[in-house]
Amino acid sequence: MNFNNRLTNIKERYEQLIGRANNPEELGNGIFERYKYPVLTSAHVPYFWKYDLNPASNPVLMERIGINAVFNAGAIKFNGKYLMMARVEGNDRKSFFAIAESPNGVDQFRFWDKPSIIPHREGETNLYDMRLVAHEDGWIYGVFCTESRDSSMPEADQSSAIAQCGIIRSKDLVNWERLADFKTRSPQQRNVVLHPEFIDGKYAFYTRPQDGFIEAGKGGGIAFGLSASIEHAEVEVETVLDKRVYHTIYEAKNGLGPAPIKTEKGWLHMAHGVRNTAAGLRYTLYMFMTDLNDLTRVTHKPAGYFLAPEGEERVGDVSNVAFCNGWIADEDGKVFIYYASSDTRMHVAVSSVERLLDYVVNTPEDGLNSSASVKNICNLVDKNQAFGI
Repeated sequence: MNFNNRLTNIKERYEQLIGRANNPEELGNGIFERYKYPVLTSAHVPYFWKYDLNPASNPVLMERIGINAVFNAGAIKFNGKYLMMARVEGNDRKSFFAIAESPNGVDQFRFWDKPSIIPHREGETNLYDMRLVAHEDGWIYGVFCTESRDSSMPEADQSSAIAQCGIIRSKDLVNWERLADFKTRSPQQRNVVLHPEFIDGKYAFYTRPQDGFIEAGKGGGIAFGLSASIEHAEVEVETVLDKRVYHTIYEAKNGLGPAPIKTEKGWLHMAHGVRNTAAGLRYTLYMFMTDLNDLTRVTHKPAGYFLAPEGEERVGDVSNVAFCNGWIADEDGKVFIYYASSDTRMHVAVSSVERLLDYVVNTPEDGLNSSASVKNICNLVDKNQAFGI
């Protein structure tokens, strides 16, 4: 195949993918609808990021820069468009951020012409897992993980890392100002989320105090703290509001996903929980609600997971993982939940504030033992007797 024919085929395949309609799967669980196709994959990355289109310097149209995966995207609605700021990982294992937009939130996601330019800090190697927050101070903030090699380890150890939190802000999502990195007393911070409103005139953060890069150690749990400044954000006291619990879906680790959604009944939170299995770590998503005025008080928390990877979602670079750090609550109450599967691709599930409130408030809580689980089922069966089961 000559250069021009190959380029034509690449462009056609790319446009077919971007233009492909995405439809909800039938029936579902009533809480949300999954959609048939992933909304972002490595194939959605523009071909002109990967190929040198000059026939003189690339006569066989060889791919010059490979893209491995697109996942763990923050999300926001901006100028009437549904935007995801995705973690794009190259074949070189380096992650960076890029924004894709859709007219409807479920398909036709197209990346902007260039990746996002984030001011670089000396010593940091990798950036990932952006949370986007439109704060009441008028700025759009990006809160993300910045990773560097642990220089205290011997030269033979080239895998130990230190994770901390970086903060950027913008008015247009193109030009980003980098602020001082977020500080806490915890050795590692991989899951930090900015609350969208001031609390007592201060900036509020959800954190996850953690001893090691992978293991929570004696720390762990979703915590909360306040900072007087955003330009030099620092939380001195982290109050754990949702701790790890033995023999649950969040026994090994848990962390908040996107910023919470405010409702008349409380703040809706999406989080990920991690447990260990014979096949390795399993990541699922779960929900809870906190009090409107006391953000450290959990008022409702359904048992078990809200969403787990299914079918092909279970296979990827890091299998058996569902992860969410972006959702959009639309003006009509519809909620677009953007989740990644197995550190490889992005999906969407659609629900509504009304349905999510129903789920969180009326689903039984975890009794933390088998007898309590059986009791919940028997109570439901007894209740359903009146409806002719």
